[in-house]
Amino acid sequence: MIIREEAASDIEQITAITAAAFAPKPYSNGSEPAVIAAVRASGDLTLSLVAEEDGVILGQITFTPVAVRPDRQSEGIGAALIKDGLARLKQLDAAGCVLVGNPDYYGRFGFQNHCGLSYSGLDARIVQKRVLAGPDKTGKLTYCDSFEAAARGV
Repeated sequence: MIIREEAASDIEQITAITAAAFAPKPYSNGSEPAVIAAVRASGDLTLSLVAEEDGVILGQITFTPVAVRPDRQSEGIGAALIKDGLARLKQLDAAGCVLVGNPDYYGRFGFQNHCGLSYSGLDARIVQKRVLAGPDKTGKLTYCDSFEAAARGV
């Protein structure tokens, strides 16, 4: 398996994988593929990585949702994407990374919950951050306009 930056030719597979990966999740409203597409189209996408094996995309990460094909979950693909992505964000001099997700999963990668961030009235357990450089920040979390609009189905 290799991890590389996404190419335009990957977008159809990324969309399908994301839809399939999030469909059974109780916290999903089905907007994840639209969110990724909107963030990509708006130019707000900082980094998108894919995990590929034998020319087939197995997983993708944009540091919004991590999406891995359901039949290949629990094989370490998502973990590999997160680790590689965090390393690349450090190389880009990013101050940190925030997410909404399972604290048991993301805690393994240094993410902290109950961290002084809030987002859209969500439970503080699932709003998480990892500081990569500089001072710690707290407050209300906001995503770029394209993410917010797509997440709301606008």
